[in-house]
Amino acid sequence: MPEPVASLPDSLRADVETLWDYHDMHHEPRNADVGIGLGSHDIGVATCAAGLFKAGSFPLIVFTGANAPTTIERFPRGEAVHYREHALDLGVPPHAVLVEPHARNTGENITFTRQVLAGRGIDVGSAVLISRPYQQRRAYATCRKLWPEVTVTCASLSLPLDEYVAGIGDVDRVVDMLVGDTQRIDVYADKGFAIPQEMPDRVREAFERLVCAGYTRRLI
Repeated sequence: MPEPVASLPDSLRADVETLWDYHDMHHEPRNADVGIGLGSHDIGVATCAAGLFKAGSFPLIVFTGANAPTTIERFPRGEAVHYREHALDLGVPPHAVLVEPHARNTGENITFTRQVLAGRGIDVGSAVLISRPYQQRRAYATCRKLWPEVTVTCASLSLPLDEYVAGIGDVDRVVDMLVGDTQRIDVYADKGFAIPQEMPDRVREAFERLVCAGYTRRLI
């Protein structure tokens, strides 16, 4: 089996950059009651959460996530469990990290995290959703649908696209995930899972070209 390609080909760059920018909500950092680290294959979520915690952005982190086919080999004990371990290694104290180990999609991430916090009597008026960079828009739309009373902002580890792809080590994985998340913006809104989000024509056209190029493994 050939090794995954770790650098972005020039033929894909413009379209991938278009989707990458679209999914970044470009939110200004603000302090909140809780940081919620959404499980995925990207350990950078835990790195970002730890950095924001240590900067005083919130006093508590909830890491949420079980496993998916794309994460079981990388995080065999579960996404949230591995995230917590990484955050502790980065200096976050154990008492400041809660784990929600059952969620298997973004809707469950939000719903189950609410249950964990409510079960501990923790009132939440604001939250920072911490995700891989290209999950921001979908996470935001989902949270606004399922937890509308909470003021939500999004954050991710701040990396240039090329550096992010190199860190993951697999262009196809990143592009497939970007394409899949773009499709879900419309599909999940239509299904009532998330609030609608505007999608400019240039984003739709970039999405369609990447689908035609074969990046379909994460399509519904």
